[in-house]
Amino acid sequence: MQARLVQMRAPASGTEPLLSAGAHCSDGWSVTSPWHYHDMHQLLYAFDGAVEVEGLQGHYKVPRQFAVWIPAGAVHRTSIQRIPSGSVFFDPELLPCIMPAPRVITAPALLREMVMHAMRWPLDREEDEVSAAYFPCLARLCEGWITEDVKLLLPTSTEPRIAAIMDFTSAHAAQVTLGDVCRHANMSERNLRRQFTKSAGISWEDYRQRLRMTMALDALDRTDQHIGEIAASVGYENQAAFARAFRAVLGMAPREYRAL
Repeated sequence: MQARLVQMRAPASGTEPLLSAGAHCSDGWSVTSPWHYHDMHQLLYAFDGAVEVEGLQGHYKVPRQFAVWIPAGAVHRTSIQRIPSGSVFFDPELLPCIMPAPRVITAPALLREMVMHAMRWPLDREEDEVSAAYFPCLARLCEGWITEDVKLLLPTSTEPRIAAIMDFTSAHAAQVTLGDVCRHANMSERNLRRQFTKSAGISWEDYRQRLRMTMALDALDRTDQHIGEIAASVGYENQAAFARAFRAVLGMAPREYRAL
């Protein structure tokens, strides 16, 4: 990590003492934060579009059908480019969590509505009876929501050779084969597989699949293309194969995702 690491309390605009939980609205922001960590847990949700979060393990692009859980102390940086979004922050005593890194979670309708409703209670507010009951209830629900993560993490690597392989794969994700990558990197398949998995924590094939799913999510969100056309554009021979891969990564079918 090149940038200076910054410890931040959850954002607030006033001078009142911060509470055990509260909200922060980032509607309309255009910002890329420095590497930092909070002393509170953060639940970040995009009301529309997608936010991007980078942790020490890799990069996450998170559309509105999902949310990001960032545990207290987890080093990360966030990019929000004029996307309506907001966060709820929890004191660790309110919601014990020993996860070491951010994770993407499914955002059911109840989570979305509760995060949006929470925006009326910023962290620098004065406590009232309703918010005093609301945030502990939301924290209890989060205990269940954060147990299952969605495999949207794209790992990064500090090893130049592996980073170059990732860049090449990303640039040609829809058509690239393992043979293409081996020729580009001048490595045998066995050696590339071993070194890539050791550095990235997942296989090269899984990395390519996650890249393709990220491309598919963009197409599903931003276009009216038929799902079969999207499948072909991101490298799948047929719609059925694409649907199986989509469900394996995201836990739902492409049609279900588009309907959310």
